Amino acid sequence: MTGARGSPPGGDAANRQVSRSRAAPPPPPPPAPGGSGHPPGEEEEEERERARDGRVLFYVNRSGLPMDERTWRRMWAHVEQLQPEGRRLEDTIRNGPLIPRPPIPPLPKYKVSMSIPEWLQTIQNYMRLLQYNHTGTQFFEIKKNRPLSSLMDTAREMTRESLPIKCLEAVILGIYLTNGLIGTERFPISFKTQFSGNYFHHVVLGVCFNGRYGTLGMSRREALMDKPLVFRTLSDLIFEFEECYNNYFHSLKKVKIGQYVTHDSHSFQQIEWKHLVLTTSRTTREEQRKELEKHSREMRMKILKTSSAHSPVKERQRGKSLSPRRGQLSPQRRLNRRDKSPAITERKPRELSMLNDVGYQIRI
Repeated sequence: MTGARGSPPGGDAANRQVSRSRAAPPPPPPPAPGGSGHPPGEEEEEERERARDGRVLFYVNRSGLPMDERTWRRMWAHVEQLQPEGRRLEDTIRNGPLIPRPPIPPLPKYKVSMSIPEWLQTIQNYMRLLQYNHTGTQFFEIKKNRPLSSLMDTAREMTRESLPIKCLEAVILGIYLTNGLIGTERFPISFKTQFSGNYFHHVVLGVCFNGRYGTLGMSRREALMDKPLVFRTLSDLIFEFEECYNNYFHSLKKVKIGQYVTHDSHSFQQIEWKHLVLTTSRTTREEQRKELEKHSREMRMKILKTSSAHSPVKERQRGKSLSPRRGQLSPQRRLNRRDKSPAITERKPRELSMLNDVGYQIRI
């Protein structure tokens, strides 16, 4: 979430990013005052790399990690314009004699004794340790049209680098850390809000388990991040976010809800980000509730069909029935059942006294 009311905190995240030498090359000379931090011929290319969120522009690091020199210069130039007292902050960090290296948070490990809510809270605590990215440059490039297997590779890179993340990166990381949880379904929820004539965008990861809904995510605002698994319906969860936005004087304009994400981390399927689109300014709350509950039922039916398709089915052999055989009847029923077949008399062997050793009868 970007651009909520009030100025964002700045120094800690920038300091934390700089002190991690693995994510950036040695600092080049600072750009000239008032400069853009890149050669003049790259203006058009830079414009294509920007993503707008309200009036605040943020860049996306497309060079990978460690950053190349051009991305490094551009990030510092943007920090100078974005953060309060950005120039002084830049000089303090880049020219500081000794900057302590921040600790790298360990990757959480799932334990069998953990419940699903406890594991989700562990994941959220891990994201909090990574911190929200206030530098104005998104460190990991997330393309929504990429297959899930490729996005999971990006999530592994996030755990290796341990850099601050934004809301979209948190959704991908949440999917990665919840893969394989039996009975847990994940789906993206996107919000579009308006404040002071500007539009803002935010995305979280919806979670459904045991008939309860919650979320995982990152934001500048505490109320727009994670939600516990206590909401009985999807509409209750969405209305909770709408109320939180109203507390920040944002009016909710549109909600996009995607389909459930597969647990197969090697899948080439794409994440469906907007299976249901609600324009809240044109619909009433009752209409929104009906659409959300309809979407929930469709997702549940899809999961049931998928699970039934993978369940083993007995194949009927030719000429044989799947019903229990008659020979499997209880002994009591077999005794009471009348046998109409003719009795077969047992043949008694002839007395051996009349036979010789080789079995021939001796006539007298």
